[in-house]
Amino acid sequence: MSSVAVRRVVVAGGGIGGLSAALALRKAGLDVVVLERAARLRAAGCGVHLWTNAVLALEDLGLAEALHAVAPSQSVCEFRTSRGRRLATWPVREFAERYGQPVVAIGRDDLIDIFAAALGVEHVRGGAEVVGYEQDSAGVTVRLADGTTERGDVLVGADGINSAVRRQLLGARPPDYTGYVAWRAAAELEHPLVEPDVFRCMFGRGTRFVFYAIAPGRVHWMSVANAPAGGRDGADARAVLLDRHRGWLAPVREIIEATAPQSIIRTDVVDRRPNSTWGTGRVTLLGDAAHPMNFNVGQGACQAIEDAIALATSLAAAPDAASALRAYEAARRPRTATMQRTARVIGRMGAWHNPVAVGLRSAIFRLAWDGPVFKRLQQEMSSGARWPAQAPNETASAQR
Repeated sequence: MSSVAVRRVVVAGGGIGGLSAALALRKAGLDVVVLERAARLRAAGCGVHLWTNAVLALEDLGLAEALHAVAPSQSVCEFRTSRGRRLATWPVREFAERYGQPVVAIGRDDLIDIFAAALGVEHVRGGAEVVGYEQDSAGVTVRLADGTTERGDVLVGADGINSAVRRQLLGARPPDYTGYVAWRAAAELEHPLVEPDVFRCMFGRGTRFVFYAIAPGRVHWMSVANAPAGGRDGADARAVLLDRHRGWLAPVREIIEATAPQSIIRTDVVDRRPNSTWGTGRVTLLGDAAHPMNFNVGQGACQAIEDAIALATSLAAAPDAASALRAYEAARRPRTATMQRTARVIGRMGAWHNPVAVGLRSAIFRLAWDGPVFKRLQQEMSSGARWPAQAPNETASAQR
């Protein structure tokens, strides 16, 4: 399956996108090395919601069994006001029957462990921070912070929103601040309203709270609020969060109280507008390095996994590296741009603070949920890049 022009691929970044790419490229018959700046593979954040499009792609990579062994399948996504008034209910249990795989929730480190076990440690180089590259007609030399290099036929920048590969390729412009901040953590909690198969999102004035189970007795949560960038919370962020969510529907308070203060991560939420260029020559971008989107459609990790399938498919089929990478980019840009723009719009609505605007947002949710916009969004989140039918029957989906 490997192209004559491409034998070895260097992947910068050992996150969800980089490891997905490495697995897909190995499946295509290519040699791969993943360069991860941390000493060991780990994930930033606590939990991740994988929609059906991502689970189908992971099935194609042979990871469905390992995923379902630890990841709770979701039945319902529920949206309410902070006081409990229902805005919309999305019965995502139907996705499994309709499209072939469910929506799941999983701890990010658990997902990274699945990738690492499938890939093998011999394909990952830890403590390898990419600082730049040089390419020529025969390949790419990747420079590392420790003064060493790695050589490959292709370089894939999957090193996140502040990607060093992107910086050299497209310039050092910082990402765009959305105007709101996210606080995230995982709490150890047993509570009747933390159901293993339910995703809940509550909306207030300029603030939101999301939670879902990622394992028995373990719940991922996120609080979002409008705030200036670069702020700090002091010794215990819980006090700030408990004050903000006073009077909210249970179990918001219980979740925050059950969280270790030192585990709470505060992040200025950033993204970028779609870019028309992802690469040049033998270099390309993938995941957040290519198309960073905020969390509002839950597709950041999902689109990175789709990228991995599309990239490997293109490199396996094209006659040379450059044409393969440009074909991959052309195939992926329209879909990821749609997700980026949609996430921005929903994020702006979620940040509305004025009482009149908040009332309008609630009306939009109730009236538009069953309309064409949300139906199209459901379609987009349940199908995407798949391993081509002509590939070897290595996965469960190829055997169907």
